[in-house]
Amino acid sequence: MAWALDLDGVVWLGTEGIPGAADSVAALQDAGETVLFVTNNSGRRVVDVEAKLAENNLRMNGPASRRDLIRRVSYDVTGLPPSAKEVDAFVAESEQHPDAAYAALVDRLLASPHYGERWGRHWLDVIRFGESIGYERNDIINNIWPFRDYVIRSLNHDKPFDRFILEHLAGDVVGRGDPDVEVGVAFLVAGPFDDVGNKDAAQAALIRANALDDMITATGSAFLGMTINCAKCHDHKFDPISQVDFYAMQAIFEGVKHGDRSIPLTAKQKQLLDDMAAAAKNLRTRLKKF
Repeated sequence: MAWALDLDGVVWLGTEGIPGAADSVAALQDAGETVLFVTNNSGRRVVDVEAKLAENNLRMNGPASRRDLIRRVSYDVTGLPPSAKEVDAFVAESEQHPDAAYAALVDRLLASPHYGERWGRHWLDVIRFGESIGYERNDIINNIWPFRDYVIRSLNHDKPFDRFILEHLAGDVVGRGDPDVEVGVAFLVAGPFDDVGNKDAAQAALIRANALDDMITATGSAFLGMTINCAKCHDHKFDPISQVDFYAMQAIFEGVKHGDRSIPLTAKQKQLLDDMAAAAKNLRTRLKKF
């Protein structure tokens, strides 16, 4: 096995696909098949991992058992443990066709609805999604759950990321009449919102400016990977974002306001809500005894 580990933490196996690697293999060889080399022609130092471990009477972990492997992959992809039956089936299949068994396992987990539920949580964190408005009232937003389901559904359907972004920013425009697309624009108002209100004109204007700033900040952080809200007071000190750029973005979102909007539910969603309402009514009835 050929290993290369540069000091930036990027690990490569072999030399294939690494620009210039074939011409820059260092004369660092370990016992056995391990060869360590720089990953390009920039002269980066290489780290002889196995030699360093040996100096400290340590060695690399061996390959995971098939039982450990299915547990690790299952937790990573879906956040759920495999059943005993699934473990036994994977171990048995791996004895005959290890590579095919692993590929089938990954495909099955990626096709699971739990994949979107697991990884959708991370995206909801990125876009500062919350089911309450924050501030001193911190009211629960009872009707934002369709956006959460939209994110899960988009991941499970492997929606192209550029389309995903477009629906977040303008779902009501590009998907007009399609509730499953229109709901994407709830991203803009999924963050904290001060709904207390203020009769002072200056304070009311500040509250509105803060609401727009939240939309701009979320957009920049999620889709550009940078904070741009500091440019509302001055040109960005490190990135090429001017104060003019900030207020140009604010103009784009100027027409967006917080509020409730009815979205038609599918028959499945209606049935689910009816079942939940019936279950809640039953629990309330039982709790009256106490």
